[in-house]
Amino acid sequence: MLDTEKPIPGTTVKGYEYLLSNVKPDGGIYGKGLATYNTSLSVMALLQSGDPKHLPVIAKARRLLINQQQDYDKKGVTDNLFDGGIGYGGSYAHSDLSNTHLALEALYYSKKALADTEFDESAEFDLDWDAAIEFVSMTQNTEATAKKLGTWAGLREEDKGGFVYFPGDTKSEEIVLKTPEGEKTALRSYGSMSYAGLLSFIYADLDRNDPRLAAVMDWLRKNFTLEENPGMDAQGLYYYYHTMSKALAITGTKALVTPEGKKIDWKKELALKVMGTQQADGSWINEGSNRWMENDPILVTAYSLLSLQHIYRNL
Repeated sequence: MLDTEKPIPGTTVKGYEYLLSNVKPDGGIYGKGLATYNTSLSVMALLQSGDPKHLPVIAKARRLLINQQQDYDKKGVTDNLFDGGIGYGGSYAHSDLSNTHLALEALYYSKKALADTEFDESAEFDLDWDAAIEFVSMTQNTEATAKKLGTWAGLREEDKGGFVYFPGDTKSEEIVLKTPEGEKTALRSYGSMSYAGLLSFIYADLDRNDPRLAAVMDWLRKNFTLEENPGMDAQGLYYYYHTMSKALAITGTKALVTPEGKKIDWKKELALKVMGTQQADGSWINEGSNRWMENDPILVTAYSLLSLQHIYRNL
């Protein structure tokens, strides 16, 4: 949070002015699309200001995010895989873990900020947090999830406990398995979504002793690397660094212990890795992949600075 006892820098003031200029009648804060992503990030930015003038904007944005939660039962569809999650909205409506985890983050922190204010309406209107947990669980590779997905779904041992983008047809994550029952499709777990899944469970206040948390931590320990986004090579590498730093900082993880018993000082190793990839002009960019806009130095520099900030605050 900004130090409210000191003047806010002029560049920051301009940033807030820009965000406020994009507030929509529906409460969202976005330009031309990506309403969930941009509203979630804007809410987090406004919360950091500590300015009570932003509370009504945050409250309306919170309502927009809650209304993005999927509930296909209302349309006569039961047991839909995407119920409880949040997606982009618009023509790309189905839920996914990336949008869901960012929305849950904004909803979790905004609920705390609005508590005991005139803008707190959580008693009358709030997210169905239990349904959100169920959706997040459907993106985790477990035997229970595979059974719920249907006869087409398989599960590899190396994917157990990790997470995928969404519980459906996602070509880049599919692995064809040959089983006694015939060919099945396994969805490959990968790093950035596994940290996003861990964060989602935390924001939804899942019991810290829940086996789903233990399962993802086990997968993350087994697959720790800074050379790639495990399961996706260079794709989404800096998003992976960001979710890693945030999730391990929030959980208070001092070290990751590999199956061989090696203790990994993730803060030191990640900080050195990120600082070591800074460009000569001060920016960062994903030189290995342009997927998910990681050829944009503004986006990747933001990911990198946030990663370093999470590490610094937890030293």
